[in-house]
Amino acid sequence: MRKILVIGAGKSTAVLIKYFQDKSVSENLHITIGDISIQNAQNLASNHPNSKAISLDIFDKNSREQAIKKADIVVSMLPARFHIEVAKDCLEFGKSMVTASYVSPEMQELNDHVHKKGLIFMNEIGVDPGIDHMSAMQIIDRIRNQGGNMILFESFTGGLVAPESDTNLWNYKFTWNPRNVVTAGQGGAAKFLQEGTYKYIPYHKLFRRTEFLEVEEYGRFEAYANRNSLKYQSIYGLDDILTLYRGTIRRVGFSRAWNTFVQLGMTADDYTMTNSEDMSYRDFINSFLAYSPTDSVELKLRHYLKIDQDDIMWDKLLELDIFNPDKKVGIPNATPAQILQKILMDKWTLDEGDKDMIVMYHKFGYELNGKRKQIDATMVSTGEDQTYTAMARTVGLPVAMATLRILNKQITSTGIQIPIHEEVYEPILKELKEYGIGFNEKECEYLGYNPDGVKG
Repeated sequence: MRKILVIGAGKSTAVLIKYFQDKSVSENLHITIGDISIQNAQNLASNHPNSKAISLDIFDKNSREQAIKKADIVVSMLPARFHIEVAKDCLEFGKSMVTASYVSPEMQELNDHVHKKGLIFMNEIGVDPGIDHMSAMQIIDRIRNQGGNMILFESFTGGLVAPESDTNLWNYKFTWNPRNVVTAGQGGAAKFLQEGTYKYIPYHKLFRRTEFLEVEEYGRFEAYANRNSLKYQSIYGLDDILTLYRGTIRRVGFSRAWNTFVQLGMTADDYTMTNSEDMSYRDFINSFLAYSPTDSVELKLRHYLKIDQDDIMWDKLLELDIFNPDKKVGIPNATPAQILQKILMDKWTLDEGDKDMIVMYHKFGYELNGKRKQIDATMVSTGEDQTYTAMARTVGLPVAMATLRILNKQITSTGIQIPIHEEVYEPILKELKEYGIGFNEKECEYLGYNPDGVKG
């Protein structure tokens, strides 16, 4: 049998494993699931006759090497920083590998060696990055093949809660790594192109510069800019494009409320707070406000941020119970961001029975035969339950599909790869439709980039 090694049994792996198991007879597959927790691996193996669970510590060089040696192809579902150790072993032992994570500089340095060995290291084949690459390049290539010239590309993705599970005023729950949500946008100004001009949004302004999006049957959303919208400009062949913008989707009103935390400094992750373990939620909020012998914490915060008592913003803050004097942070030497994450996880963790939702939205502006045109493409995927989430489906399925196609020699371009070529995106996007993951396209009037209602 052909042996697939999957390293990592986290939340995004369940759908991936099920795909392999369902194909195991017809494709002659045996799946080994390795994780530091043998219980997690066994849960995914589910006593399937063509699956095996093993205990695998990524820091145990010997056990890692032995597992990789036995495989025909390796899928790394580890946290991104650990892929490089797997990659080095795969290179040494001549195994192709697949991961959903961004290509790191360390991974890219292996390109020549991987290429010379005739191996394929496919990266960025999850949802974002992944499905965003494939769906964008499919339409961009189609426009070019028709003789069109790209002048605008905007791309947005959001991991959200499904409408039937949307039960709080923020219209949001954690559907992926909470830490990444809390620290989103930090590390420099957001950079993008608008009508041929480089634009920048500093972090303290990021959540007040949003673009509105309408998704049929799902209503209105907003999006804030990603830190670097120009990362894929050359990779997508968009060096001459006038407008290029990538953003993160939330429900309308989220960004304005989130800006409260940014302005107070509660998302900072570069220093620790004294006595954080014994600090109450109320103490935490008060630590960012000026001293007053008479005013309450609530009043000081409202005055500082100019929030009226009847403003929905105020109700959102109260809903989080952030002024509670009895709830303790309980984390020693915590950064503000870590404390904020703890507070939010009390309220934004998915309940049993909750479903998540992935929303993706692309805008393509182009010139064809002297006319400016626009195509909008939207994708919405809703999870089934806490195991087969939308996040797990949209990450796991593309990874699994790419793995099988590499194994079957249907993907042949060697080296460090991302899924921007037709041999990858066409068959995978076609197969994803069979699983209910597809895009609705519509042609519309070309409007250009205009998130604030004015040109600038």
